[in-house]
Parts: sequence; structure tokens; C-alpha cells
Amino acid sequence: MQPQAWRYGYELCKATGLKSGTLYPTLARLSEQGLLESEWRQPLEQGRPPRHAYRLTTAGAQFALAQAQRQIRSPGTSKQVLA
Repeated sequence: MQPQAWRYGYELCKATGLKSGTLYPTLARLSEQGLLESEWRQPLEQGRPPRHAYRLTTAGAQFALAQAQRQIRSPGTSKQVLA
């Protein structure tokens, strides 16, 4: 998976195993913190609604890398809370 590629929420739900009620508030929080950007995408098929797409910002990619490296150093601390 390319970290800074655009992804749809449904795709992220499938990839992470998170339910939409957990994922979408998390995406909103990450966006507010400047770690994620989002945009509305027009549908490829006529009659379908627009969809929200998300991708990591440069700061978000750096944060994710730092968190991954932290997990490698301290594997017993898997539950980190985003401020």
C-alpha cells in the first residue's frame, strides 16, 4: 500500500478491519490535526454519489513512520492514543 495515495473510507475499513463508527471519527481527527487531507471525489459511474477520499499529508506520513518505528522498539505497547 502506498502511504500517501488517495484512499476511500470503505477501502480503509476493509484494510484496517475497523468499523465505520470508529474509522470516520478517527479520519476526521487526523484531518483536524493536519496529518490527513481529504477531498470529495466525483463518481466514475453516473447516478452514484460523490465519495470522500483521504491521504496522509507529509506530516502524517512522518508521524506514521515514527509510530511504526516506536512499535518496533517497544512491541508491547500496541495501544497508542492519538491526542
